Amino acid sequence: MLFNTAEYVVFFFAVLIVSWLCAGFTRFRTYFILIASLHFYASNNSWQTLLLIATTTIDYFICLAMARTKAEQHRKGLVCVSLISNLGMLGFFKYYNFFGDTIGGLLRALGWPVDWVDIRILLPVGISFYTFEALSYTIDVYRRKIPAERDFVRLAFLVSFFPHLIAGPIVRASAFFPQIGPRPRLSVNQFELALFLVAAGFFKKNCIG
Repeated sequence: MLFNTAEYVVFFFAVLIVSWLCAGFTRFRTYFILIASLHFYASNNSWQTLLLIATTTIDYFICLAMARTKAEQHRKGLVCVSLISNLGMLGFFKYYNFFGDTIGGLLRALGWPVDWVDIRILLPVGISFYTFEALSYTIDVYRRKIPAERDFVRLAFLVSFFPHLIAGPIVRASAFFPQIGPRPRLSVNQFELALFLVAAGFFKKNCIG
């Protein structure tokens, strides 16, 4: 599902209307937008959703572990696990094909034919954005800028929020979490500006490229 398609326009306004009408039911609204976000991501490639959930789950438990310990060495070790896990996954999917082709070419030049390096790894859509979104949360918890989030759904909501899931920008958890609960307020000027920005972006995407 691409941003500049009629399918996305219908999806976006359906989610917007339902979430606005359910603004007084915070828990239901959070679940609804989370499910909509996962559906949006799965529409591109369903198996990649498992990677998104895995990233969120790993950082969820790492941050809970950081919240339970005051030992700085333990906290550093935990944040290092998060860095290795997130950046390792990102590096594997982003650079496997490049290094595989390079290594395969060198081995073939030496007379050692190999087939395993010819496996083509598909780069998951938006993996850079949700990886660094999750990392920014973990690092903020490590720096004690925010407490560890004990509600998995709220953290998954942050990482998978569909408007910035595959194109950014990266939003700090400290700015995002406080907006989940309160009823949203939108002035006429804000609404007009939002429509203008959406229309301008749609025009640039389709007419300018």
